[in-house]
Amino acid sequence: MTTRIKQDLMDLMRIPGLSGHEDRVRRSIRNRLDDMGVPSRSDCLGNLVADFPGEGPSVMLFTHMDQLGFIVRKIEGNGLLRLERLGGVPERALAAQEVLVCVGEGRDIPGVIANKSHHATNTEEKYKVTPYRDLYVDIGMASEDDVTNTGIRVGTPVVYAPRAVELAGERIMGTSVDDRAGCAVLLEVARRLKNRTAGPPVHLAFTVQEEFNLRGALPLAQTLQPDVAIQIDLLLAADTPDMRGHGDIALGGGPGISLYSFHGRGTLNGVIPHPAMVHLFEQTAQSEGIPLQRSAQVGVLTDLSYVQHAGQGVASIDVGFPMRYSHSARELCDLCDLAQLADLLDAALQRIGPDFSLDRDDYT
Repeated sequence: MTTRIKQDLMDLMRIPGLSGHEDRVRRSIRNRLDDMGVPSRSDCLGNLVADFPGEGPSVMLFTHMDQLGFIVRKIEGNGLLRLERLGGVPERALAAQEVLVCVGEGRDIPGVIANKSHHATNTEEKYKVTPYRDLYVDIGMASEDDVTNTGIRVGTPVVYAPRAVELAGERIMGTSVDDRAGCAVLLEVARRLKNRTAGPPVHLAFTVQEEFNLRGALPLAQTLQPDVAIQIDLLLAADTPDMRGHGDIALGGGPGISLYSFHGRGTLNGVIPHPAMVHLFEQTAQSEGIPLQRSAQVGVLTDLSYVQHAGQGVASIDVGFPMRYSHSARELCDLCDLAQLADLLDAALQRIGPDFSLDRDDYT
């Protein structure tokens, strides 16, 4: 299982898929589902869904397949590109990063976000983060005509140069671990759902535009009208010196659940999970001998913030995997956490039967 998850993750991390431009990723995931014999369908936005019939409360189990990045804002006369950020891109992590300008499969153009020559910077500049609007991308071309002849236009998507690297101890480093790791886990869950003989109706979904203000999952939830929603995403690992005080989540410590999330910056939204879902995952983890970590964070927001409000309300919970260095060009996760997350999800779904109660008074 770990080998399958690793291969899916490594492959998907190497495919660019900026928010609103996820089609290459969607096609790759669809092909993998096809190879399993699992039919899937897409909607107008590009969400991908595989339906597994069953009995009991219906479950929307989902993760997002898009990544953050940039949009070409302007092409300078000398061939340099100016960018607009898409998603929570940290300015302090941009200078000198390699990028990929996504013109089309087989035609993408590599480039680099320029970093002013060290020998020409004054003392003040050496300790200053350059605002993204002052940065530019160099793709090696000398004129605007050279650039446009490649197909690059204002509005062309740009991502960090895709990369996937195996580190020691079953750890993976690279671009878009957020949330291709979630996609790899859901592909493993799909393999198991295909062969099950009982369980609830499950809509397994790979959603779009999460990094662009959580756009894709809500219309899907409004269509599916699930009773239960389980979102798979990262949990902020707090086991490095710079993250002390941010919680107890540790890389390699197993999957976890979010007990509280709140954005608190511009978008006043978040998730307090339904007690039935907290009970389900706590009891499942204990029964299966799977370690279960707990997270409570401000500054975190997922699609579930909106999905929970579909219809008359949805019993919701965020379940995830520890990840270091979120929203940077090189994120990091542990394959053992992903494998245990797949085991946890599979076992939890088996416990949702026709008599599974969503009555809060049964748990509080």
